[in-house]
Amino acid sequence: MANLQDVLDAQSNVIDFLRNQQAGPNVYPGVPAEYSNWRNEQRAWAKTAVLFNQSYHMVELMVEGPDAFAMLEALGINSFKNYKPGRAKQWVPCTPEGYVIGDVILFYLAEEKFNLVGRAPAIEWAEFHASTGKWNVKVTRDERTALRTDGKRRHYRFQLQGPNAMSILSDALGYEAPDLKFFQMTEFPIAGATVGALRHGMAGQPGYELYGPWEDYTKVHAALVESGKKFGMELVGGRAYSSNTLESGWVPSPFPGYLFGEGSADFRKWASDSSYGAKCSIGGSHIPATLEGYCLTPWDIGYGIMLKFDHDFIGREALEKKAAGPHREKVTLALDDQDFLRVTSSYFSKEGRAKYFEFPSAVYSMHPYDAVLVDGKQVGISTWVGYSSNEGKMLTLAIVDPSVATPGTKVQLLWGEPNGGTSKPTVEPHVQTEITAIVSPVPYSEVARDSYADSWRNKKD
Repeated sequence: MANLQDVLDAQSNVIDFLRNQQAGPNVYPGVPAEYSNWRNEQRAWAKTAVLFNQSYHMVELMVEGPDAFAMLEALGINSFKNYKPGRAKQWVPCTPEGYVIGDVILFYLAEEKFNLVGRAPAIEWAEFHASTGKWNVKVTRDERTALRTDGKRRHYRFQLQGPNAMSILSDALGYEAPDLKFFQMTEFPIAGATVGALRHGMAGQPGYELYGPWEDYTKVHAALVESGKKFGMELVGGRAYSSNTLESGWVPSPFPGYLFGEGSADFRKWASDSSYGAKCSIGGSHIPATLEGYCLTPWDIGYGIMLKFDHDFIGREALEKKAAGPHREKVTLALDDQDFLRVTSSYFSKEGRAKYFEFPSAVYSMHPYDAVLVDGKQVGISTWVGYSSNEGKMLTLAIVDPSVATPGTKVQLLWGEPNGGTSKPTVEPHVQTEITAIVSPVPYSEVARDSYADSWRNKKD
């Protein structure tokens, strides 16, 4: 059977191969593109409340057994001190070279029982080590809906958030909802079902992630919708969902570092030719000389605060060498309104059109990477781009050199791909253009910056 390394070895140019992969951006199955319209759905998470349905698009991996704690600790950059059942954390594994593979939410459900929830790269890394390492663990993967045929999952998963979220939850419970600390968990009854609850938020507003057995999906969802009617809650479709990160500052799609480097060679031989790394696509104007130019460190995406050298983990030695810096910084780029209008006006010409900006999310590959310039010199990369109706701005999440990271600095976003674009079906013939942007805080939303008091989102390393 062919593996990931075979796929990569078969290419004359791996970067061109990944840039011309036919996969577009991550899909959000199981929900309509819009329930009302994406503008109102965006506004609701800031003004009233929303119910995100996360039951379909994320992978889950149950990790159980006597060595489950030790294995996850050995793979993650996070500290596991004082970590106990009833708590969750954003779990970040790195390669031996110190490059981020991805991140997922790690639920500590009970002694010797954990659940990883999120995108595939980090989960595949955990599967690899569980199957090839010394660990006495059992892993059970529950695949996302797009890659299965039965239409069922192990768990439903809803995200209730916004200024009215706690009132809605209290109404559904019939008593005042508990106000837990961030990333703590509890259980409570809704519509006769026992519901797991993680104190969480996705755009800086208060809320809970609610989950439970798939057979309880319908009645729990119906109860939340009914309670939400009293407080202006909106259901959120796939179009608006992928744009909420622009306000909260989370980079959803770091390039999986296991595609590069000798330290991940065994993983690439283990992973199949249908694994994530063999199918994912790269888009944008940033084209480095080697795959390493796409790889990101924890500091690049704001995770330096999570990085703790209080335990042995894969990548520790490399990260200790990098710790002194300098480090690139994550920022928001606010595109200049008039310059953005200049670009979009090209859509009304027969020739010379810029790459189309889809609304609200303009991401057109699994891993968007656009160059950020100052006076024609590249000073960073943009990784996510879209429109926020709440802010009235076209925003990107970017990683830039410290010399240009000060809010107010003017830079240029190089928008579009060279030579008319790649062969991805999401790319039409176009010409590249530079768009003026202003370096801005991350998160861009003032509410998010104030609300995530104990988070990576508002702390310097």
